[in-house]
Amino acid sequence: MPKQTESDSAFLAKLVLFFILGSLWLRVEIGNEPSAYVIPLGFLLGLYFAHHEHFQIDRKIEYLVLFMASIISFFLPIGLVLPT
Repeated sequence: MPKQTESDSAFLAKLVLFFILGSLWLRVEIGNEPSAYVIPLGFLLGLYFAHHEHFQIDRKIEYLVLFMASIISFFLPIGLVLPT
């Protein structure tokens, strides 16, 4: 059975997708207290996609990109805000 490989452009597109997913946070504001509850929604969704991917050779790199994007975007005003 021949070994399946993906192109470089597909790998780069996946890394960009994982970076965007890792930067999505769900921030729930309660009253006047900003960012009372913060949920890494994109990180969790990205972990699911990386775990169920067809090409599992680069899974560690995808996990690293997700983790770094989540840490960087935690301190930036990126994500969804749900005021209550």
